[in-house]
Amino acid sequence: MAKIWLEKSYPADVPFEIDPDRYASIGDMFIKYAGIYADRTAFINMGAEITYQQLEQQAKAFAAYLQQELGLKKGDSFAIMIPNTLQYPIALFGALLAGLTVVNVNPLYTARELEHQLKDSNAKAMLVIENFAKTLEHVIDNTPVEHVILTSLGDRLGFVKGAVVNCVVKYVKKMVPSFKLPDAIRFNQVLNKGSSLSFTPVEMTGDDLAFLQYTGGTTGVSKGAMLTHRNMIANLEQAKATLKPLLEEGSELIVTALPLYHIFALTANCLTFVSLGGSNLLITNPRDMPNFVKELAKYPFTALTGVNTLFNGLLNTHGFKNIDFSHLKLSLGGGMAVQRPVAERWQNITKTRLLEGYGLTECAPLVTLSPYNLKKYDGSIGLPAPSTDIKIMSEDGKEQPIGESGEMWVKGPQVMRGYYNRPEETAEVLKDGWLSTGDIACMDERGFFKIVDRKKDMIIVSGFNVFPNEIEEVLMMHEGVLEAAAIGVPHDVSGEIVKVFIVKKDPNLDEKTIIAHCRENLTNYKIPKLVEFRDELPKTNVGKILRRELR
Repeated sequence: MAKIWLEKSYPADVPFEIDPDRYASIGDMFIKYAGIYADRTAFINMGAEITYQQLEQQAKAFAAYLQQELGLKKGDSFAIMIPNTLQYPIALFGALLAGLTVVNVNPLYTARELEHQLKDSNAKAMLVIENFAKTLEHVIDNTPVEHVILTSLGDRLGFVKGAVVNCVVKYVKKMVPSFKLPDAIRFNQVLNKGSSLSFTPVEMTGDDLAFLQYTGGTTGVSKGAMLTHRNMIANLEQAKATLKPLLEEGSELIVTALPLYHIFALTANCLTFVSLGGSNLLITNPRDMPNFVKELAKYPFTALTGVNTLFNGLLNTHGFKNIDFSHLKLSLGGGMAVQRPVAERWQNITKTRLLEGYGLTECAPLVTLSPYNLKKYDGSIGLPAPSTDIKIMSEDGKEQPIGESGEMWVKGPQVMRGYYNRPEETAEVLKDGWLSTGDIACMDERGFFKIVDRKKDMIIVSGFNVFPNEIEEVLMMHEGVLEAAAIGVPHDVSGEIVKVFIVKKDPNLDEKTIIAHCRENLTNYKIPKLVEFRDELPKTNVGKILRRELR
């Protein structure tokens, strides 16, 4: 059905199909374009640049160290727990060239969250930024991690600037809590040692695992979506095919403010623009909006991705409207719904339309995208990506006609293999090759899709998935809580925020205590912003808490 509408609605220069087997692996793709664009800048961070040739050399040195010094083998899991710095692409492509499965980890995870992910993924080794090494110290003995590579923010900024940045971060801003990881080796030492070792190419196929990308999923607690090399290549080819008429190979500069450990930036920014020979401007701390705007003013950027929160923050930061947007071709929003006032104001100031798409981790992530030549925001999530089929299903399993709402099901080469070591959860969402997304949508007469609601209870805060089960589990860890429920409530800035309802066991329990408890056990975006105490919670006749009634 989707292809019929693609013919009617998509621009003539966008193909209906892509080749998901164009490269045997992400590593093969990387080596190809690193050769073609050897002298072009690949990544920029805090004023430091690395060319494609330098990136290939350093990635191979990193891979050689993983192979020969750490003894890691094809298929072993390697965790990366760092923000947007030059170290990230070096480690990413190095691990993939070594045949490892990359496990992206949010550096802001609490000890409980980090322990779960490292154990669940069976990570044998990891790279961690020293700012959060204390968290790893607390849990490493309970995990399978045997080797730790440690890095500092300034490690790839050059000898003088790097030393200054590291000194300021550690001793002036005091952003590095004291920690003990006595067997850890430093990132720069790894590259120095690896450069004298021989990298052994690893034969990979599209069916080999590239990433275990953790998500709240459409059901249950955080689990690893198994994304193969073919899944990822398919999705970057889909993104490239959809946007190619806008972009020129070897000439683009994309602003990467969203973290590369998030599937959106990983695919849309890192992998897609590497395959275009583009440059990535890495923003390490986009929350510092004034400095973010100053950084933007230095570069003739041509593309920028973000979530609604990021776009809104930039629009409300002094100096943003004075930036030169004459080179900007592409503004792409995802991760959460882009709000109409934000989209319209963005277009008014930058003179570029804010394209909106839809995706989820289980699809690597792109599923739909607005056509590049659509003139103004229309509230839709666009059309299916090439080689993607979508159907709208009723609760009784019937495909819905145009204009009728139902659950969105997706089929395409980007759909994950399943959830790692979770066959039951996989069977719940994968049915005959179709992924049931848990989102309620409808298709209009043009073939454009629109999200109506979510079937499941997942909360989306600034593009990040928050599953109520996890919040409730943490709340129930507090001895003063008798019952707890979590929901998402609309918010002008972040799309949704977490609200919790609590029945007290301890009559003296208060909101301040609950927030402090959550802060110890949850990443910041998962922490409840609203707390309501009740005498009882609504339940089904079998005792299940009714979140929908609380909403």
